[in-house]
Amino acid sequence: MENRVPGDLSPVPEKIMSPTGSAHILVVEDEPKIAAALRDYLENSGFDTSYLERGDQVEDWLATHPVDLIVLDLMLPGLDGLELCKRLRAKTDLPIVIVTARVEEIDRLLGLELGADDYICKPFSPREVVARVKAILRRIRAVPGPGVPGIAMDEKTQRASVDDRNLDLSVVEFQLLKILVSQPGRIFTRSQLMDAMYADYRIVEARTVDSHIKKLRKKIATIVPDREVVFSVYGVGYRYEW
Repeated sequence: MENRVPGDLSPVPEKIMSPTGSAHILVVEDEPKIAAALRDYLENSGFDTSYLERGDQVEDWLATHPVDLIVLDLMLPGLDGLELCKRLRAKTDLPIVIVTARVEEIDRLLGLELGADDYICKPFSPREVVARVKAILRRIRAVPGPGVPGIAMDEKTQRASVDDRNLDLSVVEFQLLKILVSQPGRIFTRSQLMDAMYADYRIVEARTVDSHIKKLRKKIATIVPDREVVFSVYGVGYRYEW
């Protein structure tokens, strides 16, 4: 009998080759049916998977088992998922996708503040989780350095350009764009962006970020008017996609 997240009626896909190769995904989830459904879909999409059901097992396990991405539940026995995410972020850039029933905005914001790369609320479709995992791994493997396709950034000269055309950014705008393009697709909260923009951690209003985003979009549009690259995420912040 096929394992699925309750309420999801989509068929388990046939085994296919993953576009990201045989990436190793760790599923940390204490509900066996949900964990089984995620593993079925991930494995049938070409991924290798491992499974842990307690948060306090993860750090020791990772010390001897390299993985490419973690799918992490928040409400775990032993160690809460948010605390685990915080600990992992202190020592690794390993991509983390949070899956949780805690849908309150404070949980969503806190998860992103602690460095989660994506956040999916239950109930969900396992296909959506697989799609998000693939997208994150594609972005990571497609970006070899500080530059990304479409935008080139020179830290020494504080110059950002598109197709060799200078965007003519201010210092603050350059810092804002740099943090956004450093992880395409990742949602950054306004407070994270403010910290990146101002080295002295001055106190500024959230709408200051919105103002700089507006100017940044306008400058990018003068060179590529048919492409939107900085997207608003309602109630959270902004993300960059080329």
